[in-house]
Amino acid sequence: MDSGAIAYLLQGLLLGLAYLAPIGMQNMYVINTALRMGRVRTCQVVAATTAFDISLALSCFFGIGLLLELVPALRGAMLLIGCVLVVYFGVKMLLAKPAPGTTDVEKPLREIIVACFAVTWLNPQAVLDGTMLLGGMRATLPPDASMLFILGVMAASVTWFTGLATATGVFKKALDGGVLRFINVLCGLVIIIYGLNLGYGFISLFLP
Repeated sequence: MDSGAIAYLLQGLLLGLAYLAPIGMQNMYVINTALRMGRVRTCQVVAATTAFDISLALSCFFGIGLLLELVPALRGAMLLIGCVLVVYFGVKMLLAKPAPGTTDVEKPLREIIVACFAVTWLNPQAVLDGTMLLGGMRATLPPDASMLFILGVMAASVTWFTGLATATGVFKKALDGGVLRFINVLCGLVIIIYGLNLGYGFISLFLP
């Protein structure tokens, strides 16, 4: 692989990491999972979140945001469903009682997958922003560099969520129950705020 190809891969990797780093629904959900659940469930959440994030990145790269602009009803449906599901999962976080050394809880894999989908996909603004960012980058890249760039973005998803869960799991051992409870409540509140913001976006569609 020549230096030019590596440069495009690194460009995608760095942009992907910069896009994922700010605290958002995905990061809060992964952190909360790593604090509350055991290794198996955490790995499942990381795998599902990474897969949905990569699918979102690919969709944005190829312009799915244009579909939301052409079909306003789709945007409204995403906002409403996203609001309900995200607030629901946020409330569940608030009610949970984490403790150091927790093991895997009895939580259906189906529910985990739905939660990972909700915090990744059910935010039309994130889809539009991602389309502007990644779609805009695609427009500036030579045709033969596009695949290398998006591979870098995909690698960023794998690296970020794996590293985030691993770091949280390591530091969890040094935290007592009170600190874990505080972090759990904080994660839940942030998720609920994001969900309510989606609901406000839905209501705004009907305001003059």
